Amino acid sequence: MRLEDAQKILKRPYVTERTFDQIEKENKLCFLVEDRVSKTQIAAAVRALYEVKVEAVNTSRTVRGKKAFVRLAEAGKAAELATKLGLV
Repeated sequence: MRLEDAQKILKRPYVTERTFDQIEKENKLCFLVEDRVSKTQIAAAVRALYEVKVEAVNTSRTVRGKKAFVRLAEAGKAAELATKLGLV
């Protein structure tokens, strides 16, 4: 996947108290994503942009838009990536 396409899919990271706990306890990051993308496209975009292995993707639709909860394969990678993104 091209980086331009990946940047269009992932709008921005989404951080609340709940998602912050998920970073630490469940090795998950949350992103606001485009409405019409699939879970496989989201996983490919995360791999392309951040060079990490994705284990699973869960999505939900909210008032703010579509959210993707991305579980990373390697333990501790979510906290490391959150620090790199300036979320922590």
